[in-house]
Amino acid sequence: MPQADRQRPAAGRLTRFFAGLGPGLISGAADDDPSSIGTYSVVGAQFGTAVLWTAFVTWPLIAAIQLMCARIGLVTGRGLARALGEKFPRPLVVTACLGLLVANTITVGADLSAMADAAEMLTGLNSHFYVVFFGVVIALGTIFLRYRRIANLLKWFALSLLAYALATFAIHPNWNFVLQQTFLPSWPMGHEAWTGLVAILGATISPYLFFWQASQELEETRDRGLVVHSDEQGTRRKRMRARKLDVAVGTLFSSLAMYFIILTTALTLHRSGVTNIDTSSDAAAALKPLAGAFAATLFTVGIVGVGLVAIPTLITSAAYALAETFRWTDGLNEKFKAARPFYGVIILSSVVGIALDFADVSPMRALFGAAIVNGLLDPFLLAGILIVASDRKIMRQQPSSLLARLAVGVTALAMLGAAIGMFVS
Repeated sequence: MPQADRQRPAAGRLTRFFAGLGPGLISGAADDDPSSIGTYSVVGAQFGTAVLWTAFVTWPLIAAIQLMCARIGLVTGRGLARALGEKFPRPLVVTACLGLLVANTITVGADLSAMADAAEMLTGLNSHFYVVFFGVVIALGTIFLRYRRIANLLKWFALSLLAYALATFAIHPNWNFVLQQTFLPSWPMGHEAWTGLVAILGATISPYLFFWQASQELEETRDRGLVVHSDEQGTRRKRMRARKLDVAVGTLFSSLAMYFIILTTALTLHRSGVTNIDTSSDAAAALKPLAGAFAATLFTVGIVGVGLVAIPTLITSAAYALAETFRWTDGLNEKFKAARPFYGVIILSSVVGIALDFADVSPMRALFGAAIVNGLLDPFLLAGILIVASDRKIMRQQPSSLLARLAVGVTALAMLGAAIGMFVS
């Protein structure tokens, strides 16, 4: 049999496997947005390989949370904000959604700045141009492209995370030392180390992804013309099995990218004493003489690629949350005239995010601080998700499993413990 014939079935299986991935893969890639890359770079430069272990410890925790949010959306046929509204007072949910909008918009602005800095390094064109260009193109694409086209584009952009693995291999690390540092972790010592741990948790466990994941189950249902009534339990169980694989792959992809970002900066910047990173261009510029032009270019390209995944999820997750809370028409398959408030939130977040770039604020420091804030707020949001996912009435007699609830509960307690450790230390 010719070699081409032997390879074709494997290629076909790989294509089908990739085609079967969806919201979970996109959520995983979006989790490593430019703000998270900034946080991981700061932590890697400051603490070196001592924090590599966090990438693997957080993987099952992130997967459990995202899968629980997916289950809420799939079983209830509602987004996360509306599901929370059935259990908690409306003013509390409205406040949380408005807080999400503010936090997401600030992150959009910082992410656009990080992408623009990276693009400027690659082309030499002023970064302000790229902020406007990326912001306008992403907003228009989100408004005028339909859900399936957007989902397919985001899946391909997610592959840009591979750049960080390639960047790491390009610097030829001592893998015996790396594996020892990974699997023989050290406990955080001192206030700065605890702050770094909280920042990692805040950057990794991102509130906007909770809302995005649940809403994407509704988008998948609408796009495929499916329903989620009680007589469709077989279809729902099949989708849930598929989503488990989707979320597991997406979160593993995200955790590996996080690992390689920390490792690259630890073996170059930290080892050379470059611990004060202020912008993404600073990180890439510092990498160039230490790791070589190829590794620095890969690092820079990765920032642009993941930004193209993360910003659409940021601007739409808050729009979903507010639309569900105020009962607006929502959905990326809706035309603009039919869902003006929903798309209005997307436009508002994009415009303000672009405007923030022209303020004299260090994007990397703002993002690192935002990650810490997320790390402090996440335990309370996770507690709300856990309560909803455990409610048999809301979940139509299909609550999340005991193991999933334990994992999410442990995550909430771990984040709360890390925050307390930061203050006590």
